[in-house]
Amino acid sequence: MKPTVCSLTIKLSILVVAVSACSLCGCTNWKKKYGALNVEHQNLKGLYDRERTEKGQLAEEVTKGQQAIEELQKKIAERKQSPAEAAGFGKGYDVAFDPTAGTVTVTLQNAILFDAGKANLKNSTIAELNHIVSVLKRQYRGKRIDVIGHTDSDPIRKSKWKDNWELSTQRALSVVRYLTQRGLPEDKTRAVGCGASRPIASNATSSGKARNRRVEIVVHMRQSS
Repeated sequence: MKPTVCSLTIKLSILVVAVSACSLCGCTNWKKKYGALNVEHQNLKGLYDRERTEKGQLAEEVTKGQQAIEELQKKIAERKQSPAEAAGFGKGYDVAFDPTAGTVTVTLQNAILFDAGKANLKNSTIAELNHIVSVLKRQYRGKRIDVIGHTDSDPIRKSKWKDNWELSTQRALSVVRYLTQRGLPEDKTRAVGCGASRPIASNATSSGKARNRRVEIVVHMRQSS
């Protein structure tokens, strides 16, 4: 577990007391022991300083992410734009902001991207994905991106997939591969399969199932999240 600033401060204090006690009591080989304790003291001080720096950087990134989301929301209010327009994707896209998580999410229905039970992208959706790639590269360069696959709750019966988890993961991978092949950095892009575990509508109706079958492209505005 990563040491906290408090724990490192306590350890530094203990080391100082130990060095003082060693000197006062006339410990044998005190110079050698002092040297060893001093090395550990410097190591702990380095960890302490790094911890403070990382916390400062995290706080800065959280602030930047929050400001970016607030700016997008301001565009919606002042310019009377849709979330998709404010985020730079243009009309017709399903885009949502989450200020708490610091994310911008583009949702694409599976019917647009894939044939039933398949994980290969349709040729008809290439233009749409190319547009999304161009926006991500232009306005969200360097941001971490999760591509999350979702399905409805119907069990797999006729396709080759073992279950909905596998199908949703393979679909997310197909989108990730497409994005990275067109210039998005692999170290900033991740595929996640959720199966039917995160529905946004009731699976009791056909319209609800259609909404649940989706791929979400999630842009993390906070780099350290």
